[in-house]
Amino acid sequence: MSAEDVLAEVGPRLRRIRKEREVTLTALSETTGISVSTLSRLESGLRKPSLELLLPIAQAHQVPLDELVGAPPVGDPRVRAKPLVRHGRTFWPLTRQPGGLQAFKVLVPQREEEPEPRTHEGYEWLYVLSGRLRVVLGEHDVVMAAGEAAEFDTRVPHWFGSTGEGPAEFLSLFGPQGERMHVRARPSRA
Repeated sequence: MSAEDVLAEVGPRLRRIRKEREVTLTALSETTGISVSTLSRLESGLRKPSLELLLPIAQAHQVPLDELVGAPPVGDPRVRAKPLVRHGRTFWPLTRQPGGLQAFKVLVPQREEEPEPRTHEGYEWLYVLSGRLRVVLGEHDVVMAAGEAAEFDTRVPHWFGSTGEGPAEFLSLFGPQGERMHVRARPSRA
């Protein structure tokens, strides 16, 4: 699809999104600060879309700019990352930039496996989304359920996997250089 084709479809898409949300041109004008006539010309294709016009419209409709213009998918895997499979586990990268703190959604399949705790530099935070996750951390062997979280220094021997009862899905935030995930703020005194 050429750039001209993408631009030609923006107007009808703008009109469809506005009508789906039952918003009038006048109301959209008040929200975005763009005149009713300019909005009308954009929707009818008589005015070329520009970033200065599309950003406030996307913000008003609370949709990503890509969706608003119907941009074709890009080939950069950091933008629409494909899942990685390692050691039978599926990882979806959630962080777009390399290095530093990294975020992943992880799916551990149901299977019986013997824990093999390992150590490495870093700091990790886990949050269980669904299922039950077995976590071996140092001398502790616990089962975490959905909604539970753990944080630990990865220099402590650790392992996590299936309990054998079903798959487990969790979020993992990892700092390879030992970065901590958050800072605890002390309450201010009145």
